[in-house]
Amino acid sequence: MEIITTTLVLLLAIVVSGALCRAIPIVLPLPLIQIALGAVIGLSANLSVRLDPEIFFLLFLPPLLFLDGWRIPADELRQDMNIVVELALGLVIFTVVGAGLLVHWMIPAMPLPVAFALAAVISPTDPIAVSAIAQRVPIPPRMMHILEGESLLNDASGLVCLRFAIAAALTGSFSLYDATLSFLWTAIGGLAIGVSVTWAITWLSTRVSLRYGEESGSQILVSILIPFAAYLLAEQVHCSGILAAVSAGTTMSVVENSGRAMAATRVRQRAVWDMIQFAANGTIFVLLGEQLPSIAARASATVQVTGHNEFWWLAAYVVGLTFGLVALRFTWVWLSLHLTLFRQRRQRQTSPNWRILAAFSFAGVRGAITLAGVLTLPLAMSDGSPFPARDLAICLAMGVIIMSLITAALFLPPLLRNLELPKDTKHEEDEAAARVDAARAAITEIARLQHSLSKGHDDADLYVDVASRVMELYRERIRNQSGEGEELELSKRMTRIEMELRLAAVRAERSEIFRKLRAKQLGNEIATKLVRELDMLEARYAG
Repeated sequence: MEIITTTLVLLLAIVVSGALCRAIPIVLPLPLIQIALGAVIGLSANLSVRLDPEIFFLLFLPPLLFLDGWRIPADELRQDMNIVVELALGLVIFTVVGAGLLVHWMIPAMPLPVAFALAAVISPTDPIAVSAIAQRVPIPPRMMHILEGESLLNDASGLVCLRFAIAAALTGSFSLYDATLSFLWTAIGGLAIGVSVTWAITWLSTRVSLRYGEESGSQILVSILIPFAAYLLAEQVHCSGILAAVSAGTTMSVVENSGRAMAATRVRQRAVWDMIQFAANGTIFVLLGEQLPSIAARASATVQVTGHNEFWWLAAYVVGLTFGLVALRFTWVWLSLHLTLFRQRRQRQTSPNWRILAAFSFAGVRGAITLAGVLTLPLAMSDGSPFPARDLAICLAMGVIIMSLITAALFLPPLLRNLELPKDTKHEEDEAAARVDAARAAITEIARLQHSLSKGHDDADLYVDVASRVMELYRERIRNQSGEGEELELSKRMTRIEMELRLAAVRAERSEIFRKLRAKQLGNEIATKLVRELDMLEARYAG
């Protein structure tokens, strides 16, 4: 009963946090509000949530990493793959080494392997937190794609580095040869298992659907189970469950391109996964806040590990570590962008805008993965003695999460305001061409089906008239997407006006349906059907 009550309280806090984020007049990231609510819960309610690292990792990481891999825009990611890889892999190693040495320099009492473990924990970034911060100052699309791609890969690489650092702390030794072999087995095995599990499960599910029919609920449940299956199987053979979940997600995006799933399944699946993502991320941040009071209560003992007695030393270490991470990120982003320009033989062009470099640096917000990772630090060494500076590492990691959210909330909005990255016109051109090709395919199929349906009927003219009306809608779409210059801009403006009018009409229809329902002039079953149709239309027009 206690577990159920705790779960309901956490979910209620997530709901309240969303309402507060929309209601308050100032720009505050949603994760920061959820942390504050969690702290209130920790102070006022006696929930005493004890976070088991392995269970915490299993519950939250597989679905979140799977969804990141599933939804990452592959084409946009390939366009900036060099930058993404340099940030996701090179920056992670640079951060682990640089931040690890910084932590050990600031706090000599923290063993070097533990310092590297802490650095590995705080190396992954969280694009969801960045999106929440920049919701009123939109991030340029290309920049967001780079941040998403970086986060997808650095989640895995950072947590793999964490495991090596923990192993070094437990054994007291580190072998580069053994670590390299272990990394290759862990990485390649994890990637292979993720791909294999996803292909096998989706192949079997597709065969069953083709033979016996498709049920949306079952297909959605299968998609939810896949990341857990990949993660658990990989961990069972001592490979990376993290990389298995990521590769399972990217494989799922490839499988989905077959287009075999029903439209209703895809629509419902996206809604379910949106809810899972919102609930999982919200729960992580609320739990972080809930743990803060107990961590603060142990702060006096924790700070003594550093050789000091004053609480403010912890705050100083958190601030120093946070801005150290920003400096490391700024340095690497500067080097990465200049290296990219050099490779493209554009080194004589103007250097990147300093605001772009600063925005990338402060966009390195830490979040859910950092919290999940730091909680996996073992409680004891191999000989049973307490893991050195574990509470201090958790305290610093949580402090960095909060501090990075605060600094991003302060600095990102002015840095992103009116900031323009080079516009990617090819993306718009490809979209317009795809719409035109799809419309032409539709016209061809309508003509074929019209001839097939009207054959042998006396009212063949009726089929011709209806087909002409439908094909005219597609011809209009082709005309709207095929213009150039001013003609194209006028067509886009007319389309926007049309969408506004259609939205207003749909909402008026729905209001009338609800009015008739309240007046008992319409039955519930008919009203539900009509409202569902209108909801689908509004979602299409508003999208």
